[in-house]
Amino acid sequence: MDMSDEDRAAALMADVLEDRYGLVADVVEPVHMGTDTINRRVLTEDGLRLYVKEYRSTADVAAARIAWDMSEYCRAARIPVPRVWPDIDGDLVTIAEGCAWAVTDEAPGRVATTAMSVALAEQIGLVAGRMHRVLAAYPMPKQVQQSRWRLATVEDTAAKCGSVLAMAIRQGHEDLDQLRLDLDQRRADLHGHVHRLRERLPDELVEQALHADLTRTNLIVLVDTVTGVIDFRGARAMPAWELGRAAFDPRTVANSPEWIACAQTMVSAYLAENPSLPLAEVRACARIALLYMLFSFYGATTSEYGLPPAAEADLKQHWRERQTTIRLLLNHLDELDDAFSGLSAGGGGA
Repeated sequence: MDMSDEDRAAALMADVLEDRYGLVADVVEPVHMGTDTINRRVLTEDGLRLYVKEYRSTADVAAARIAWDMSEYCRAARIPVPRVWPDIDGDLVTIAEGCAWAVTDEAPGRVATTAMSVALAEQIGLVAGRMHRVLAAYPMPKQVQQSRWRLATVEDTAAKCGSVLAMAIRQGHEDLDQLRLDLDQRRADLHGHVHRLRERLPDELVEQALHADLTRTNLIVLVDTVTGVIDFRGARAMPAWELGRAAFDPRTVANSPEWIACAQTMVSAYLAENPSLPLAEVRACARIALLYMLFSFYGATTSEYGLPPAAEADLKQHWRERQTTIRLLLNHLDELDDAFSGLSAGGGGA
């Protein structure tokens, strides 16, 4: 978008805000992140700080409504979730100017762009545990989080390495030699490790309603406190999977010498708030996180997403950090098993 297009789009958003919410925008700032929505920060004339999401025409509006309903459900349970503004008809998602829109308060703080500290890991564990405990009573969503890490064949996934490389060649990927090495390593890891990783998982894993995208980019942080859980997907998924994704955040594992302490602290704090998740599943969360990364190619190529430069650079970094994280997890699984073996249902050591 050139500036005139952005100005027109911001003016359209301001009209929607006034017509559907009775709010008058004073300052509008675009936020160049996100693939499903166009995001803007807004300061209103009466001093409210808001975050406005404009959904793209391809968005699943029904799924968005469920996600915002889940968000409000968690906020009502005193989980740090920004308030969603209902429109003049009481709807959490409004339809105006041919698009869907949602408006929330802006949480104080920012998305963390560096590795988490042990103190922040503890806070995330407490918030995740409380949220999972609360959402266990939420109606099961129709949307189901993919679980290729558990069900897909090694052969099909290894074959995808070739198709990813072919796409990268078509896109004119800037570092094909490195990507080829990465994909060769991924193919070897899939064949060499998946069977034994899956063998050590519990036969059955709890499923329930979850945020389903509880990652670093969807947590607003102020110092070492979580001030906002944002961008719910609202899907049926496995708590041990979501816990593993958070505990083994690639930005932390790839960049912090304290990553094992962070993971152990987060999981212990999680158990203190959600002691009902079977310990065998909690102890398996590192293997689940590792399997999830092995079966994901997100970030290997980026051109297909049409992202702004800053978001594209972040996604490329995510791919590199995931590659490093896979190696570190494979090399430290025994140490993690030892660290998690003393966990008890009340959190902390047995």
